[in-house]
Amino acid sequence: MTRVLVTGATGYIGGRLVPQLLAAGHEVSVYVRSPWKLRDVPWRQQVTVFKGDFSDAIATRRAMNGVDVAFYLVHSMSAGRDFVDAEKRDAEQFAEVAAAAQVSRIVYLGGLHPAGADLSKHLSSRAAVGQTFLDGEVPAIVFQAGIVIGSGSASFEMIRHLTEVLPYMPAPRWVRNHVQPIAIRDVLRYLVRAVSLPDGLNRTFDIGGPDILRYGQMMNGYAVEAGLPQRGIAALPVLTPWLASQWVSLVSPVPRSIAVPIIASLQNDCVMSEHDIDDYIEPPDGGLLPYRVAVRLALKREEEGEVETSWQSATVPGAPSDPLPSDPDWAGHTVFTDLRERRTVASTAAVWDVIESIGGERGWYSFPLAWAARGWIDRLVGGVGMRRGRRHPTRLHTGDVVDVWRVEAVDHGHTLRLRAEMRMPGRGWLELGVEPADGGSLYRQRAVYFPKGLTGRLYWSMLLPFHGVIFNGMAASILREAERATAEKR
Repeated sequence: MTRVLVTGATGYIGGRLVPQLLAAGHEVSVYVRSPWKLRDVPWRQQVTVFKGDFSDAIATRRAMNGVDVAFYLVHSMSAGRDFVDAEKRDAEQFAEVAAAAQVSRIVYLGGLHPAGADLSKHLSSRAAVGQTFLDGEVPAIVFQAGIVIGSGSASFEMIRHLTEVLPYMPAPRWVRNHVQPIAIRDVLRYLVRAVSLPDGLNRTFDIGGPDILRYGQMMNGYAVEAGLPQRGIAALPVLTPWLASQWVSLVSPVPRSIAVPIIASLQNDCVMSEHDIDDYIEPPDGGLLPYRVAVRLALKREEEGEVETSWQSATVPGAPSDPLPSDPDWAGHTVFTDLRERRTVASTAAVWDVIESIGGERGWYSFPLAWAARGWIDRLVGGVGMRRGRRHPTRLHTGDVVDVWRVEAVDHGHTLRLRAEMRMPGRGWLELGVEPADGGSLYRQRAVYFPKGLTGRLYWSMLLPFHGVIFNGMAASILREAERATAEKR
């Protein structure tokens, strides 16, 4: 069993690497500045957590005590003007402490870049950090990766949001540059296998997937996998990296501080110059994942699990492309919600009876004309409309139909989740729940919508003025009915 230390465990790569190392049978500890960020990750109880940062040599040495392999997965994309010097100092300190602790290997993940090119500050800083480790006493494996494809990756999120929001995109000339993206699961495979590479190996390895694409092709590849029309892209010579980053932050939730270094790093072609890694780590059966397959996996994982992870943090991620609790708020599929919570003197049983009887002949407790109109519109565009009703007037089971909804999950006495089957540019759910509260109950009502493309976002925006009337009225009417039933039983 190899003793492994992972720094950057609250970040995108580190948070996904830890469970892979555990699954490979390694003893894992993590070194983080903010341990509270790990409180909800599923592997928290399987690792030893050390708190500190690289400026504290004592804390760093304590974390490295007895470690065989140390992963350095820290890179501050949003650092201030002096981040280049700061990152180099941190790497030097880390290398010195690793040597003193007799660590046998350092593994670092940097960025793919052409040799001898004029690099952006962030790419040149990452290259300098890698060189610091190669020049140190401890042998280092420095991977240089292309754009990492997976939900939560900053580069992938920028592709996602730009493609979904913009049907036509004026873009800088770098959309014509060639890049070699790589799936997150292939990156993690290389990192895990780096633990068992030959002793004393000290060098860089370029890693990338099987596809060499223009950045614009990556956006349209995403569009195909997301079921969106191909995007028109016009390369303009006037958009500087700084201007482009302002524009990206305007039309997407990716922070400007993240968009700036990503865009600056796209000024050069980023393609593997050597494939020596194949001599040390054989490709997986079937080869590395093509770009569109990696996108498909990321989107499929979200469709299968994001409702739970977004609403309740209840599912345990089972693959590298799954979202993690430590991912930033802007990562993942865009989710719009309308949440209503109210306390009531009604009993939980009375509230639940009303919830479970919703729809069909009893209706939706709010603005009947609006619900009827939505059903007519759905029928006109080929949808199911509101005519299906429900099979039983008071009891629901998973898979049952309720007008334009289908029961996706039901926890009797507690929660009902309905999935919309009406025609709309996206996917929607309605969740109704109740739990005991002092002297009565707490009612929770939540509408959740995953928009598809720009049309989906416009659809939600057009409905916003009606939400206050429909959803607020629904909550008030449900509780009024439950309070009446509670009073009659007393």
